[in-house]
Amino acid sequence: MSSSTGASFSPGDGNACARTAAATTSPSARLTIAQSPAKGISGATITQSFVLGKTHRPEKPVCLDSAHNQCMVGIEDIQRAATRLQGQLLNTPCVESRTLSDIVGAQVFLKFENLQFTASFKERGACNKLVDLSEAGVQGVVAMSAGNHAQGVAYHAQRLGMRAVIVMPRFTPGVKIERTRGFGAEVVLHGDTLDAARAHAQALAESEDLSFVHPFDDNAIIAGQGTVALEMLDQVPGLDTLVVSVGGGGLIAGMAVAAKARQPGIGIVGVQTTRFPAMVNSVQGTQHPQGLNTIAEGIAVGTPGVLTREIVMSLVDDLVMVDEGDIEQAVLMLLEIEKTVVEGAGAAGLAALLRHPERFRGKKVGLVLSGGNIDPLLLAAIIERGMVRAGRLARVRISSRDVPGMLARITATVAEAGANIDEVHHQRAFTMLAAQNVDIELVLQTRGRAHLGDVLDALRRSGFEAQEQH
Repeated sequence: MSSSTGASFSPGDGNACARTAAATTSPSARLTIAQSPAKGISGATITQSFVLGKTHRPEKPVCLDSAHNQCMVGIEDIQRAATRLQGQLLNTPCVESRTLSDIVGAQVFLKFENLQFTASFKERGACNKLVDLSEAGVQGVVAMSAGNHAQGVAYHAQRLGMRAVIVMPRFTPGVKIERTRGFGAEVVLHGDTLDAARAHAQALAESEDLSFVHPFDDNAIIAGQGTVALEMLDQVPGLDTLVVSVGGGGLIAGMAVAAKARQPGIGIVGVQTTRFPAMVNSVQGTQHPQGLNTIAEGIAVGTPGVLTREIVMSLVDDLVMVDEGDIEQAVLMLLEIEKTVVEGAGAAGLAALLRHPERFRGKKVGLVLSGGNIDPLLLAAIIERGMVRAGRLARVRISSRDVPGMLARITATVAEAGANIDEVHHQRAFTMLAAQNVDIELVLQTRGRAHLGDVLDALRRSGFEAQEQH
């Protein structure tokens, strides 16, 4: 039995698009998408066909306008983007982490996209798109972004002599705002979500005659992001699985097209935070609730892309979710083990391996460290919270008599046990102890849980009541 549906929609870039989808239970069911050119680009409607079901290898793109050669994303587009990007940005290293491999039980290779000039993979798609627009005579662009796409657009617009207006949600980390302004862009803070920022950016595109550069739902953007997979497969042949963070889906869509064309049997796994599961809900038909914020703000997307969703449905093998604690742990592990700074979205891939180790055990896995633009205050909080979880920073309450010399005995005992005292608080009023007793709260720096246990034992042997406070 077969069924077909038709719908008209706007993918979020101000273009009028129409999609007709026909699906059957056969592995060769086909999906066709038609899209009008972006603002500022003249040309006919463009289409691409996808084969749904068991067959994952993308077909050769179909061009309906040979004069402009505008096609939906295929491997040729990604290869063309790779050629265009040579010398414009880094071919970042992809190397094995032996320590992380031992921890998760898989052979882990890290693609260091946080080493790009703007500290994110996003400038791949931005550069590819802006060159297209510049060649078409476009003088100014507007984009909405939580930061990384903004920096990519601002930087390459500056290089190409184009005006760039960037709309960001009001609570975007300050480091991303200042970096974007530093590249010469006009930054507008509007709304609390990416969806609100996008609506305002589209309004500016109309009122100021700017071309809207979508952060993910655009063919040139998708093709640029797909170059990450080409590099990874050149650098590490024989990868079994690519694990990719997912917001709107531009990175995983491009990488899936490239990787499946190069190596049809490779697994593609997307990762979303439990607080923003839009792609999971859209593709898997689930109804996970959406949160208000996440430390992985780079993938905090409320509505997935239209183009990207169809590619994800056709080519991505699995989507998994991780929570905030998993991402915090991954950020801290990459800092401590690999000595590299990543933002929350950039650590989502490792968080998936930590959360679902059985899913990847024994495999040769490629992770994309997609960005490193993390707010220093957030990074400091993650480090401190990680030290608490590991027992390396602990709060201990000690009850004793309130007499001269007692604090000296306590601190001497702690010192002999090898711990360092970070803070000391006396509590005489807010306690249930007798009036002649006192609660002393210490914040201690230790070597870990085992060492903390030794410190508590030493205090108890010295006659003090000592307990860790959580």
